[in-house]
Amino acid sequence: MDTDEQPLRLALDPAHPSPFNPETLLSVALPETGLASLKVYDLAGREVATLLRGIQSAGTHRVRFQAGRLPAGVYLAVLRAGQSTASTKLMLVK
Repeated sequence: MDTDEQPLRLALDPAHPSPFNPETLLSVALPETGLASLKVYDLAGREVATLLRGIQSAGTHRVRFQAGRLPAGVYLAVLRAGQSTASTKLMLVK
């Protein structure tokens, strides 16, 4: 996980690469240090992975999502911190 300069607002950038197989990187921007979570859900709303959980430092973080065990399909990554939420779609191809 890398931390750069402090962002002004919560953000979750699109995954790179996308579509991906079997892993991709997500860029998370946190404007302040505090509780944050980054989870991945399938389209049925089931949680399939927790990528971040707990106290996170302010800044930009790059988080690797390894999905080799999951079936091909569309997933949703959801970032929550404080009262804010951001999300992005992920497409896993096999």
